[in-house]
Amino acid sequence: MKFSKLVLTAITGSLFLASCSSDNDDNQEPLGSYDKGVLILNQGGFGHGDASLSYLSEDFATQQNNIFALVNPTLTLGDTGQDIGFINDKAFIVLNYSNKIEVVNRYTMAHIATISTDLSNPRYITFSNGKGFVTNWGDAVDTTDDYVAVLNLTTYEVSGTIPVAEGPERIVANNNKLYVAHAGGYGYGNTISVINASNNTFVTTITVGDVPNSLEIEGNSLYVICGGKPSWAGSETAGKFVKVNLSNNTVSSFIDFPAATHPSNLEVVDNSFYYTIDADIFKSTLNAAALPTTELFSTTAQGVYGVYSLAVHDNTIYVGDAMDYNSNGKIYLYTTTGTLVEDYTVGVIPAGFYFN
Repeated sequence: MKFSKLVLTAITGSLFLASCSSDNDDNQEPLGSYDKGVLILNQGGFGHGDASLSYLSEDFATQQNNIFALVNPTLTLGDTGQDIGFINDKAFIVLNYSNKIEVVNRYTMAHIATISTDLSNPRYITFSNGKGFVTNWGDAVDTTDDYVAVLNLTTYEVSGTIPVAEGPERIVANNNKLYVAHAGGYGYGNTISVINASNNTFVTTITVGDVPNSLEIEGNSLYVICGGKPSWAGSETAGKFVKVNLSNNTVSSFIDFPAATHPSNLEVVDNSFYYTIDADIFKSTLNAAALPTTELFSTTAQGVYGVYSLAVHDNTIYVGDAMDYNSNGKIYLYTTTGTLVEDYTVGVIPAGFYFN
C-alpha cells in the first residue's frame, strides 16, 4: 500500500527505498529456480487475501506467476504484500493487512518461517547489525503507537520495538544507523527518524518535505523524494527533492518541484536519479541545480495512468502498472532511453521489484 492511511481508508470504504536488492556473480551456478532474475511482489487487493509473487529471469525468457503458491501449495501468502527484504539466502515478505512476515529461501521459495506476533500494520523492512527492522503503523486511528519492530533473525521473533512518529514508511540502513521516512499515516508527515541500530535507540529527527515517500543512500548522502500534500488535503503542497548529509544528519540541499506536482518512486543509479510523476519517468544527475523540465519518456502509450512501481537495473527500467487495482497488473521493461522492450501480465497491483 503506497497510499497514506487517509487514502487507504477511502479505498477500503469504496494503500514502500529500499527495495533491497542483491546481485549474484554471473558465472555462478543458479542457487534455485528463482535465482538470476527479479521477483515481483504483487500487493493484491486490500482485504482480498490475494498477494502473490511473480518471477522474471534476467534474460527475460522465463516469466512465472504465483511462485510462492506453486512451491508451497498448502500455504497462503497473505493479504496486501507490502515489501520484501533480502538477507543472505532468505527473503522476508511483509504482508501488511495480514500482520505477518513470511520467510522463504529467496532462490527456491521454500518456506522457512512465519512471523505473526507483535506486528501491527507492518510496512517496510531493512537489516542492520545482525537484526531486521520493520516499520509499523500500529492502530490506524492512534497517532502515538507507531513503531519499528526489531527482528531476531535466528528465532524469527520480534525481540523489541522502537517508538517513532506517526506513519513510518520506507526504511534504509547505513553504518549501523536506520533512516525512517514518516509519510504521516492518516496525516501528512515531513520528517526522517534516525535510529541507532546497535542499541535500538532514537537518535534525531530530520525535517525534509511533506510526505517523504522514497529514499536511497548513495555515498555519504541520503536522497529523499517528498511527494507533497495532495489536493484533497485542503492545503496542497508541491514535492521536494532533498539531500541529507549523513555525517551530521542535516539537510545539505533541496529542490522544490513546481506547484501541484507530486513525484514518487525515487531510484538512484550511477550518480543519476530517476523518479515518476503520474505516467512519466524523469531522470537527472544527483548534483543538478534544477530539475528536468521534460520527461525521459512517458508510459501513456502503454495505457498507464500512473506508475505504481519503478526500478532501474542493468540498463533496464522496470515499470509496474496497477491498472484498475482489481485485475492482474502489468509490468513494462524499457531501455534507459525509453524504448519498450517487453511487457508481462503479473498479479494484482505490482508493488515492487527485487533483484535476485
